[in-house]
Amino acid sequence: MMKPFEIVDHTADISIIAYGKSPKELFQNAAFGMFSILADLEGIKTSTELEISVEAPDREELLIEWLDELLYNFYTKNIIFCEFGIRELTETNLTARVKGRFIGENKNRLKTEIKAATRHDLHITKNDDIYEVRIVFDV
Repeated sequence: MMKPFEIVDHTADISIIAYGKSPKELFQNAAFGMFSILADLEGIKTSTELEISVEAPDREELLIEWLDELLYNFYTKNIIFCEFGIRELTETNLTARVKGRFIGENKNRLKTEIKAATRHDLHITKNDDIYEVRIVFDV
């Protein structure tokens, strides 16, 4: 079974390598990986959902826009997201319904603050049948 992501050592920041059998799964696993750094997602129950739409000139930029939009909603709406249902994904557009839980009484779940997903060394690749991307987060 393929792992969805792995956390990789990086000098000053935190990075992950996300995997997916499709671009949709790759984007979902990248989001889950980012939120696994932000908070303990183990056994979290969802209580709210949000519609997210982003667009960008290419797929790599779209991934950054997606992650940054999720971060923006995390910080402004105080929601820990844990389910990422991508409905539509093209080279330049993404629409998703994401589910999560308000931080409220879940403050003890918070782990590491992430300021942004960066474009540093960001390349989506396909090896055999698996998509892969390394994402460096500014912490």
